[in-house]
Amino acid sequence: MIVCKFGGTSVASAEQIQKVANIVKSNPARKIVAVSAPGKRSSDDIKVTDLLIDLSNAALNNDDIEQKLQKVVTRYQAIADGLALDYAICDVISEDLRERLQGDKSNEELFIDNLKASGEDNNAKLIAAYFNSIDMPARYVSPKEGLVVNDLPERTFALPEAYSNLAPLKDTKEIIVFPGFFGYTKAGILRTFDRGGSDITGSILAAAVEAELYENFTDVDCVFSANPKVVNDPVEIKEITYREMRELSYAGFSVFHDEALMPVYKIGVPVNIKNTNNPSAPGTRIVPNRPATGRPVTGISADSGFSTLYVSKYLMNREVGFGRKLLQILEDENISYEHTPSGLDDISVIMRSNQLTVENEARILARVKNELSADDVQMRHGFSMIVIVGEGMRNNTGLAARAATAISKTGANIEMINQGSSEVSLVFGVLQEFENQILQALYGEFFAHVQA
Repeated sequence: MIVCKFGGTSVASAEQIQKVANIVKSNPARKIVAVSAPGKRSSDDIKVTDLLIDLSNAALNNDDIEQKLQKVVTRYQAIADGLALDYAICDVISEDLRERLQGDKSNEELFIDNLKASGEDNNAKLIAAYFNSIDMPARYVSPKEGLVVNDLPERTFALPEAYSNLAPLKDTKEIIVFPGFFGYTKAGILRTFDRGGSDITGSILAAAVEAELYENFTDVDCVFSANPKVVNDPVEIKEITYREMRELSYAGFSVFHDEALMPVYKIGVPVNIKNTNNPSAPGTRIVPNRPATGRPVTGISADSGFSTLYVSKYLMNREVGFGRKLLQILEDENISYEHTPSGLDDISVIMRSNQLTVENEARILARVKNELSADDVQMRHGFSMIVIVGEGMRNNTGLAARAATAISKTGANIEMINQGSSEVSLVFGVLQEFENQILQALYGEFFAHVQA
């Protein structure tokens, strides 16, 4: 059995959904299909998810919602027209949206989640209806039928029983069309996954049914060794390990969400990233292990939007429990951290800036100063993390020196260096205005003389 997921651009229009049908039909092993909400049809288009966020905000502000509601329904009507579907499916979608808009608004986050999730949910209903209309027996399955997730306030993740709940789908005779991006708590509350949440859903399904392959269809032929918008004609990656992909996804490889690897990684289901618009291209395979190559670096990626909490205290290294107390302050604000480089008398905690507000930042600084008696405490913003990844790095001496030299030639200062014990990745923290220059310099250092 093959589980396949189709992203927003793959299901953005009737023409794209017809391509999806042809792909699914071409291989009888493709029995479970996870779908996103309709994405952009062109560069100046608006994603259905963004239309739904606009609609939910209008509802929360008690503004007139009718025009915004019709914008969403019209997108589905255009798809239904192009697929020659009965308008009954649009009535189902319109009714579903109106029902969601009448939902409980006391928790704004959950209300918005419920509206956003309708994008995937209604698209799955529409695609299942289309499959059936062209003699491809299909069934829409709601996440209510087993995709159990945790409760607030933690970020959303599938509970262990979700996998056993969804396992019976492996016995399906028809094609299962499953909406991505969300699940339900045991109390029946809808919660969405983080960005790229449909990747996560597809991965959960692939792990639950122990699929032989998880195909992730998007709008690119493969994963590249660097961002092609920054680096000219980067090398294609034909095969990459879970660990390498995890590291690259963490720092800006938007092709595949880093959390989506966990379910398939646990049981060893290989992943194939493919292009809906060019399905014959082999794509990039993500596997547990791969043969060694002569190249130590597999890919280079970068992501901006990081902040650093810097704390200095004389004899910090002698104070038992200092690190625990510091991280407890962040935990109390429901903030996760990424890296903690440290010296004898200072420590930096690097976190994603989108977790910070003016209010919680002020509370953190005050508590660190007062409760930990810090000599100096500062919050700095505007950092990027540059990640160099490769299974061959551990057996290659002088790589960090080569990278640091390449970065220094751009005139940028390295604010932080972090290398894990696995030695699969090397992370540099830099000011984000130097991000693209550094990516280009590092690509030139490690890939300039490599042929694809």
